Amino acid sequence: MTSERAVATAVTAATSARAAASRENLAAREDLEARSGSATALLRTVVGAVLRPIGGWLSASGAVALMASLDVPAATTRSSLARLCARGVLVREQREGVAGYAIDPAALPMLERGDARIFGPRQEAERWCLVSFSFPEHQRSLRHRLRSRLSALGCGTVADGLWIAPAALESEVAEAMEAAGGSATLFGEAAVRGDLAAGLARWYDLPAIRALHDSFLSRFSGLDGFSGLDGFPGLDGFGLDGFEPDGAAAPADDRAAFAAWIRALDEWRVIPYRDPGLPASALPDDWPGAASAALFDRLRRELEPRAVRHAALSSAR
Repeated sequence: MTSERAVATAVTAATSARAAASRENLAAREDLEARSGSATALLRTVVGAVLRPIGGWLSASGAVALMASLDVPAATTRSSLARLCARGVLVREQREGVAGYAIDPAALPMLERGDARIFGPRQEAERWCLVSFSFPEHQRSLRHRLRSRLSALGCGTVADGLWIAPAALESEVAEAMEAAGGSATLFGEAAVRGDLAAGLARWYDLPAIRALHDSFLSRFSGLDGFSGLDGFPGLDGFGLDGFEPDGAAAPADDRAAFAAWIRALDEWRVIPYRDPGLPASALPDDWPGAASAALFDRLRRELEPRAVRHAALSSAR
């Protein structure tokens, strides 16, 4: 009987360890709290934006060439490639004797979720969901994991153990609860009765969210219609002299379009997670969210096809 109990305990421990490892791998792969701008963040953006449309693989030298378009040195690119392999985003793969990298199949659901949030239609919240949780002190690591995950998804803090999010995020919130482990309760399809504007100001860091929108508009409004590309890192000298704005002609160099798109996307991608559809009617009249979203949509239409073409030509080098 004692041996059977010991075996059962060992199996339970092994199962718990596998579940914990699975949660850690998921967190490392998703990395929702990753900041934009670093070499590794830019490479993640490249993987998500252009690697799938060109077949999901690029040569090692092609990766170096693409990142050089963003002024990232070769040595830094190689370090970032190694990090994304360690995090389960890329795998090393040779094709016809050429060293290269492919998207880890396990990372595809993560990339698709990112697509839905970043490129999907922005829906203003009309209904809400709530997450209630309480963890004993010996499970504080689970509590911290869940808080971090909810914050990264775009949830607001109502109280220490009570978080709120637009109802459209309910499935993502449920996955976060499952991944974190522990005990939490999800309430769906809730309606806010009272002063929603005052509530949002308490639940969300609206000044920080506004700053993200303002920064995107300030940095990338000059790209609208492809004017002003010369003023951005990684965009100088790419044959844009004489280009007329307002879509009258395409940039002379797809490399410039690639650099512009990746830089803009890398900065924008965090915004839908911080501003997950907060209703305009409950925000200040001068809220910049609609303007930054419209600018992003225009830049995508103008820059993305040329960025993908540049990536396709570089990937097999």
